[in-house]
Amino acid sequence: MNPEVHARRRAAIVEAAAAEFAAHGVDGTSTAAVCRRAGIGSGTLFHYFATKRELFHAVFADDLPRTARRCAEALAAPDPDTGLALLTGHLIDELTDPLAPGLASAALLQANRDPEFARLLAALDAQLQEALTTLLERLAERPGRILPLPAPSAARWIRHLIDAAHLTADPAERGTTTAELRLILSWLTGHRETPQGNPGESVTGNSPLA
Repeated sequence: MNPEVHARRRAAIVEAAAAEFAAHGVDGTSTAAVCRRAGIGSGTLFHYFATKRELFHAVFADDLPRTARRCAEALAAPDPDTGLALLTGHLIDELTDPLAPGLASAALLQANRDPEFARLLAALDAQLQEALTTLLERLAERPGRILPLPAPSAARWIRHLIDAAHLTADPAERGTTTAELRLILSWLTGHRETPQGNPGESVTGNSPLA
């Protein structure tokens, strides 16, 4: 098969599977349902993925190269503020995906019973943690820029907050959620004072994250 055709068909299967997993979880999703949604026969599905578990892994494994590219783009940005805005913007924008809450819930359940899948998620987290920490360390080196937490801790909180938003965000309130999340991230990156003084008051000017 032409490699481009092969890649497109595989991507279509993964996309169909993601929709089914988001709606029904791993246990509630059948390969027959994925085939119906993708418009293929079972033989075609099993040509690409031997098991449902392998298919579920692929939904998230395909994010590894994408995440690596996003991290590289952020680290190559002309300044760390721009890089952080680029990387966190990608992560926050994913909250608008209607599949996000269902996939996040399914991933959490699967990670607790599937060590290989847990390692896959850990690899994604490690990529983001390293890039965020590096960008925050660059910010902390700037004269007058004070981060409220050490760079590794701030990076970890950024990841945790975005992960939590994926699990709990109400689709009807995504706009409010993303705006509030950007405000919290502005504080974590040293753009805004803590709520002890004037909440949300800018310290270094307007934040590119807010």
